[in-house]
Amino acid sequence: MSDELDISHGGAIAVDTQGLRDVGVRIAAVAAHFADTQASIRRAHGIIVDAPGLSAALDTVALWTSGDRAGELRARCEEASVGTLLMADAYELVELRAQADALALTDAAAADALYARIERLEASDERLGGMADMLVAGWKDGRYEGLASQYDLGGMMAPLFVSGGLLGSTLGLGKVHPGSTLSGRADPVTVRPVATSSPVGTPASLADAFRRLPEAPEAQIRIDRLTMSDGSTQFIAYIKGTQSPFFGAGDPWDMKSNAELYAGKTSASYQATLDALEAAGARPGDRVDLFAHSQAGMIASHLAMESEFDVQVMVTAGSPTEPTLREDQLLVQLVHSDDIVSSLAGGGSPGGTGSPGSFTVTREGDASDGVQDVWVDTHWMHSYIETAEMVDASDDPRAVALDDYWRMLDEAEVIESTEYSAERTGWAP
Repeated sequence: MSDELDISHGGAIAVDTQGLRDVGVRIAAVAAHFADTQASIRRAHGIIVDAPGLSAALDTVALWTSGDRAGELRARCEEASVGTLLMADAYELVELRAQADALALTDAAAADALYARIERLEASDERLGGMADMLVAGWKDGRYEGLASQYDLGGMMAPLFVSGGLLGSTLGLGKVHPGSTLSGRADPVTVRPVATSSPVGTPASLADAFRRLPEAPEAQIRIDRLTMSDGSTQFIAYIKGTQSPFFGAGDPWDMKSNAELYAGKTSASYQATLDALEAAGARPGDRVDLFAHSQAGMIASHLAMESEFDVQVMVTAGSPTEPTLREDQLLVQLVHSDDIVSSLAGGGSPGGTGSPGSFTVTREGDASDGVQDVWVDTHWMHSYIETAEMVDASDDPRAVALDDYWRMLDEAEVIESTEYSAERTGWAP
């Protein structure tokens, strides 16, 4: 297990560009203060030198040297300010390119407006285009780090696993773009409750939330209905990943649903999730937060982007796709660099997605080689819970900010939890 976490906004954009620009402006202000200091020292030196007998009592050489030092600090701060502002522009350029490319699929006019803005930004400094290209190139080179060394077993399996990432990025299936909607009709499903409970509290951490995935062996979905102190109702859906290795059998959480969702088609598992939410009392416009593993990450992506529910928080572990969320939707993604399923997302978007507080956590789940690699141990929930525990212990500001979310959930006065089992209707072995 690796203890190193990489927490970023996702893709090539690892910083808040506006925050970086603010830093550049503040450094410039410091440079101005050093310039004032140098000017004051020079004035004082002139007064001392011109005053009869005063220069003999003071070290005018040291005073002049201190003025030189202030000037050097001014020059260094000015250089740092210019470099910081230039870097902020380069990050912004990467982000704008990603946004424009995504919009080109659904809104040509809006995309053209962004492309025009990109041209103006590139024209402002001839270095920006090359810097942005380097940022994206570095991101692309690091997307599959961990896959090539993991699953080594004599070097036979590495190409297979790396090809998963190339599939997602080359075909563009790993990114759910704005305006994308699932097509076709799902296989008919039957959803029934199999377990109910009244939990004493809501999740208090990421690891705690993922431990709340359904416990009943036949259940794929758990839905908690929360009645808040003001009388309002909201829901949390905890959705399992793939449960069956078969294609089109009784369990909708199978390889057929995986293939359908990855190709942008409505799956039986997606329909079953909608049916379970309806059975739990969720109605259009109700808030539904999502915690999803593996295949469920694809289900959650489309629930957050195209359903009638108000999805404000989406947390995934080992998802094969990345959604394109609005700036008022929080997205937290746990990704293992040596997880073949995560690699299907193709590295996601170079511009990241979701609210400014959204973040992606990347870690090499298992740095050692062994037989555990054969059954893709780094993809299973127990491995991602270890990562979630590390995030919970992190002092990264974005991880710490999740405490506000857990506190909000803790205001629930009544919690009703139901686990649901789904099966394709009419299927028989």
